[in-house]
Order: sequence, then structure tokens, then C-alpha cells
Amino acid sequence: QVQLVESGGGLVQAGDSLRLSCAAAGRTFSTYAMGWFRQAPGKEREYVATISWSGGATAYADSVKGRFTISRDNAKNTVYLQLNSLKPEDTAVYYCASRPSMTSTYRNWGQGTQVTVSS
Repeated sequence: QVQLVESGGGLVQAGDSLRLSCAAAGRTFSTYAMGWFRQAPGKEREYVATISWSGGATAYADSVKGRFTISRDNAKNTVYLQLNSLKPEDTAVYYCASRPSMTSTYRNWGQGTQVTVSS
């Protein structure tokens, strides 16, 4: 079991940057693949990015590719999402999640952090 807490959200203008953090409690964090998702008002939750346990493999949704970067620091039990060139359509609650491997389903979720991008 991994407990996840997101932080770093806020209100920014289009074109700005933010870095989201997801702090994990649990000794097995370094063995888990991690992901970021988001949910905009009135829309379903959507996948944003994922990273392997070592950080050696990453993948992104087409909508954020080239603008967002996922990374992790296993020594700090933290996964990050760097959001650059933000657009109003990036406005959403962002969630991190963990899974045992890159081919497993996500099992643990954080409570989310709000990102609002004004035009």
C-alpha cells in the first residue's frame, strides 16, 4: 500500500509553468511505476504521463507531449510533473497514482491538486 499526496497546483496564466509533486509514504515506492492523470470539470479523468520504477521509461498523452515532463526521485519518494507552456485547456485536478509495473492497473491514488490556467 502506498499513500500519495499531491502538491504544487495553483492559478497561472497561459504560457506559464508549474511543477507538481507527489509524495509517497511507504517503503515500496521505488518499486512502483507511477502515473499522472487529470480531470477537468464535466469531463472524464484522462491519462497524462507515466514513468517506470527506475525512471528509465516514460510515456505521455499526445495532448501534453513536448510540454510536460514526468520524473521521479526515489531517494525522496517523490514523483514530479513539470508543466510548461500551459494552456487554458490544461485546467483540471491533477492526480498521481501508483501501480506495481508499467503493465499493471493503477491501485493507489492521491487526492489531487488543482491547476487553473487563465487565458
